Amino acid sequence: MNNLKFLFQTNSPQTPEPLTILDNRITLFKRPNSHQWQCRFKLDSGSWHTASTHTEQTAEATTKAIEIYEQVRYRVANDLAIKNRNFRSVAVEELESLRGVHRELRSKQTINDYIFVLERYLIPFFGRYPVREINQQLIDDFDSWRISEMGRVAKFSTQRHHASAFNRVLKRARSLGLLNTFDDVISLNVDGDRGETRPAFSREEIDQLLAFMPEWEIKVRRDRTERFHAMARLCRCYVEFLLYTGIRTGTESMPIRWKNLHWHWIDQKRYLRVWVSGKTGPRYLIAKNELIPSLERLVQWQASGENLDSLIEKRLDRKIFVFPKGDQPYSLNGVFERLMEESGLLEDHTGRKRTLYSLRHTYATFALADGIDIHTLARQMGTSVGMIERHYSKLTPMMSAEKLA
Repeated sequence: MNNLKFLFQTNSPQTPEPLTILDNRITLFKRPNSHQWQCRFKLDSGSWHTASTHTEQTAEATTKAIEIYEQVRYRVANDLAIKNRNFRSVAVEELESLRGVHRELRSKQTINDYIFVLERYLIPFFGRYPVREINQQLIDDFDSWRISEMGRVAKFSTQRHHASAFNRVLKRARSLGLLNTFDDVISLNVDGDRGETRPAFSREEIDQLLAFMPEWEIKVRRDRTERFHAMARLCRCYVEFLLYTGIRTGTESMPIRWKNLHWHWIDQKRYLRVWVSGKTGPRYLIAKNELIPSLERLVQWQASGENLDSLIEKRLDRKIFVFPKGDQPYSLNGVFERLMEESGLLEDHTGRKRTLYSLRHTYATFALADGIDIHTLARQMGTSVGMIERHYSKLTPMMSAEKLA
C-alpha cells in the first residue's frame, strides 16, 4: 500500500517551469491544477497584463502569446481599452467596496443609498452590457425604463443619487482599464440636462470637416504608421456613413454588411436603402446620395476586385467597415478624436467635446431644418417621436423662424 502511494506521488503531474519568449518580454507559465498555459508581460505603464492562451500545447501557446502581446501593444498605442467586462461584474466589485466602507462608517446613509440604487436599478438595467458599449441612447432608454419601474419621474435628488452611483462604477471601470482613453465620460441624465441637445456640427463646420479629411488622410500617410493610416481611411468613410444615414455609432453601424445594402427604385431613380438591426428592432433607412461616392471609394481601397453595384447585387456577406485584409477595429473613437483635434473641431461653441455620436445629432438637426417631419425622422433614425421631441423641440421653432414670422 505504501509503495502504491509512493508511485502515485512520484508520477503525479508537476507544474512545469515558466518559459520566456520574445527576448524575455513574455513569460509563459501554468497555474497549479491547470493544464493551460498563461502568458504574462509588462506594459509600458509598468503594470502587468496576464491572459490565458487556452491551450496545453507549448508551441501553440507560444504563437498565441505573441499574438496577444501584439494585440495588446496595438490597443495601448492607440489608446484603446485592452479588457472587456460587463457592467454587472464591475458593479459587484463596487458593491463589495461600498459594504466594506459601510462596516467602518455605519452612520453613512449615502452608502446605503448607493447600494440600493445599484441593486434595484443600475445592475438590473445595465448589467448585461459591456461597460465600454454604454452610450447616450442606452442612457436615454434607462430614463424611460426607470419611469416605468417607479411609476413616476424620479425626483431631482433621486436622479442625482442614481447618477453618483453610476459614476462610481464607471470610475472603477476606467481604473481597471476597461474604458478607452479617448472615450467621453458618460453619465446618467439628471433633471435639467435631459432636454439638452448633444454637441452637433453646423453646416459650415461639416463643410470644413469634409474638405479637411482628404488632406488629413494624405498627411497621415506621410507622417504616421501604416496601421494608423488605415485607421484614418476607414474613419473617414465611417464619418461619412454616420453623417449621411443618421445611424447609431458602434453596435448598430459596425456590424453592417454589404448584403444589407439595396437599391430602392422610384420610377427611373434609385436610392440607397440600408437594412439596420438596431436596439429598437430592425428597420430600413434611406441614405443620402452623397454616401454613394464614399462607399465606392471604400470598395476600391479594400481591393476586392468589385464595385459597389456588384457587391450590392451579389449580396456579399462581409462587413463594410473593415481593413483590406478583412479585420475590423473594435472602435474608431480614438482616431476620430484625433481627427477632431487636428481639424480644430473637437469642441462646439460652448466648449462641449464632440464624439462620433455628434454626427447622429447633426443628421437630426439638418433633417429638421430641411423640413423632414418628426414622424419620418423617428422611423429613419430608429427612435421614438417622443425622443425627437424631447431633444430637438427647442430647435424646431428657431429653424422655422422664417415660416413662423
